[in-house]
Amino acid sequence: MTAYDGVGVVVVNGPNLGRLGVREPDVYGHQDLQALTLECRAWGEALGLKVEVRQSDDEGEVIGWMHRAVDERTPVVINPAAFTHYSYGLADAAAQVGDAGLPLMEVHISNPASREAFRRLSVISPVATGTITGMGFYGYKLALEAIAHILKEKEGMD
Repeated sequence: MTAYDGVGVVVVNGPNLGRLGVREPDVYGHQDLQALTLECRAWGEALGLKVEVRQSDDEGEVIGWMHRAVDERTPVVINPAAFTHYSYGLADAAAQVGDAGLPLMEVHISNPASREAFRRLSVISPVATGTITGMGFYGYKLALEAIAHILKEKEGMD
């Protein structure tokens, strides 16, 4: 156990990710959002992190979650899904997470660079601490490990 035990991390999933397991399983896999939620919580617990998983198809709600993360000093893992490509409002809100000194990891289940041209642009990546793509649900584990590592490094600097 470490000093960052119990630190909250919010995992935010954008539009259509509530349809995991049903929508394009050849791209996104056969597991659903509930399975992802359980895995994220277990991975977080193993790292001493308390993980809350959220999903919304509503851009304003996702932006509100970024504001709340800043206000509550909560690190973020975000799969912005379709918002990745055009949501400058979400990019501005996500930038506030980083500006507050909090890690913000961008995750994509598939590899957008290997898909349609419109998916290759991310307005979130420039403000993210890091981006993980193409690793399926495992990408979320990597993002949580990165956050735990960042928090541990910051702890050593204090």
